[in-house]
Amino acid sequence: MLMGYLGLFGAAFGAATLLPLQSEAVLVGLLISGHYNLWLLLGIATLGNVLGSVVNWLLGRSVERFKERRWFPVSAKQLDRARGHYLRWGHWTLLLSWVPIIGDPLTLVAGVMREPLSRFLLLVTLAKGVRYSALTLIIQ
Repeated sequence: MLMGYLGLFGAAFGAATLLPLQSEAVLVGLLISGHYNLWLLLGIATLGNVLGSVVNWLLGRSVERFKERRWFPVSAKQLDRARGHYLRWGHWTLLLSWVPIIGDPLTLVAGVMREPLSRFLLLVTLAKGVRYSALTLIIQ
């Protein structure tokens, strides 16, 4: 059973980074098996996903020092555009951090924009916790 919980944590953590992992599929499989505590699964999935987002936030805080390098994957124009969107919509965009494809970059941009960690954690935990809770309600 411990391996199931650890696997869920790893999948949730990795899925919040830029790795192509599907934590929802792991969560659903464990829920359907009926061998795991529902609340523990929710907590572990949420914790893993939020901690993965913190990695993105930390990367965002240090990414600008590399923006002039040839290998840097984002142009200065793209970085400025992302800043503009974040300035327009602000920290509330973090409520979309659960959305596939756009959620991970939002957490990275929050780091670039020096979003305070306390507010970042509050909004991202809320968003990701609600997503996993809704998925659990659908499955149960």
